Amino acid sequence: MKIKRKKIKLSGDPKRVIAQRHLPDNPDRIARIIQRIVTLSEDSATNLLEQVMVDFAERHRDINNIFLRHFIQVEEYLPSDTPLSDTKKTLIGAYFTKEYSIESAALFNPSIIPHPNQDGVNPGELRFILSLRATGEGHISSIVFRSGILNKENVVLFDPVSAYVETPAPRLDPNYDRHLFELKLNEMGASNETTAWVLNQLPDFFTYKDLKNFIEKFRSEYITPSPQQTEAISHIDWLAESNYESTFRAEYPISERVIFPASKSESRGIEDARFVRFTDDNNQVIYYATYTAYNGFSILPQLIETRDFVTFNVSTLNGEAIQNKGMALFPRKINGRYAMLSRQDGENNYLMFSEHLHFWQESEMIQEPTRPWEFIQIGNCGSPLETEAGWLVLTHGVGPMRQYSIGAMLLDLDNPAKIIAHLETPLLTPHEEEREGYVPNVVYTCGAIIHNKELIIPYAMSDIHSSIATVGIKDLINCMRPVKT
Repeated sequence: MKIKRKKIKLSGDPKRVIAQRHLPDNPDRIARIIQRIVTLSEDSATNLLEQVMVDFAERHRDINNIFLRHFIQVEEYLPSDTPLSDTKKTLIGAYFTKEYSIESAALFNPSIIPHPNQDGVNPGELRFILSLRATGEGHISSIVFRSGILNKENVVLFDPVSAYVETPAPRLDPNYDRHLFELKLNEMGASNETTAWVLNQLPDFFTYKDLKNFIEKFRSEYITPSPQQTEAISHIDWLAESNYESTFRAEYPISERVIFPASKSESRGIEDARFVRFTDDNNQVIYYATYTAYNGFSILPQLIETRDFVTFNVSTLNGEAIQNKGMALFPRKINGRYAMLSRQDGENNYLMFSEHLHFWQESEMIQEPTRPWEFIQIGNCGSPLETEAGWLVLTHGVGPMRQYSIGAMLLDLDNPAKIIAHLETPLLTPHEEEREGYVPNVVYTCGAIIHNKELIIPYAMSDIHSSIATVGIKDLINCMRPVKT
């Protein structure tokens, strides 16, 4: 079997920066900063703002609107009855803004899917979207995108990468299902008298505003809430903010879009998105991605839904089987049910079925480490790919010195709990030039694609850079060892 590594190296660009709100933790300090700006003469404020614009306007689209948006978020700290010019409002916004370089540390763990728009593509070619995990200061991860064309010979032609990056303000879910909300709180072990009181006030479907109003009502009745009550309210708010929608401007290239942590559950990072092109019962296509939200202490499996890669809806995954990392959804239902690979225990490969996309209650272990290069743990490397021979699944295995390798197995199309065949040796192991990085000795992918009878594997090198490898599907399957039943 011959696997070909492309002469491609995708590296992070530290010049790609977003403009974030930047607030001190102490509200009194916010007020003091504003007071200092307010006392500036109008000429001094004008000169200062002009210099800020010279230094930063070309690094962002609509920097002026960003400053004004951040001004609105601190407007409550203004001295009472203080008239302000537009210049000072904009300048205050600039003081509460900072740049964050989203790719300054790493660009890794890619996933590839067909682009929803194939207009103008020549026969035998495929337009694709590549998602990547971008990491910057503080090891905070986000999702970024690249696009391009796979030509007839599977030469990878990337589109130019924009110098700009956009992070739209998230919009919390317009409606929440009270029953599902309560189920998730129960699953989190966060249900008590306080959560019951709040939820009992709400209709079957409620808005975030409804929720906040009843939380305020609860606080007014309990002027000094107990620590348990305060924690319960925090859980409710945390769960509500974990479900949101982000919409980008469609007129700008996809490389400008970054899904940056927007809720408390993902405040320390969005990790390892596994995108899949899913076809539903009506033959309609929707793109899903599972990812791990991390807040510095705990993880929360999340789901992204999009049809156009312009609007992204983010929601929590629920159920007793939603544990650990590495969920990977199959690209269609199997025997009328959703199917997903997972790693319940951090060591073995599991399979889950569900009638409901957002709730998973049961799992079945289908593979455990049996070969030396995977003795420590195994897991999936993205969603299964359908072939005539079966479901092709890329796997990862961890061996001596925590070396990560990529393997493969073949599952039965109708009964994916049945392994038909697997590779005895890794498909990819770190080459000498791939083993140095943030996490040494690692090759890893979050999703491959089949095109022109080849498997296209975007993969990360030691959690710092990414590249692409290809292998013939027929050769790969022929090299697998059949599993005796």
